[in-house]
Amino acid sequence: MEKTMQQDHREDTTIYRVVVNHEEQYSIWPEYRDIPPGWRDTGKSGQKQECLDYIKEVWTDMRPLSLRKKMEESAHG
Repeated sequence: MEKTMQQDHREDTTIYRVVVNHEEQYSIWPEYRDIPPGWRDTGKSGQKQECLDYIKEVWTDMRPLSLRKKMEESAHG
């Protein structure tokens, strides 16, 4: 059990990249892994918190793109 606790306290040194899907929803993905289908690289990478801070800054509207478009069409229709 002691060994498990030590592993839990290790610092996460993984480099992540920020990815986005066709609905403009953001996530982070380990840089050493292939980006999953349906997602693309935003060009931002770094440690986990740096990537999460970037997402918080750029993802200001949590609604999926398709919903935003539909709501915009309803407002102008």
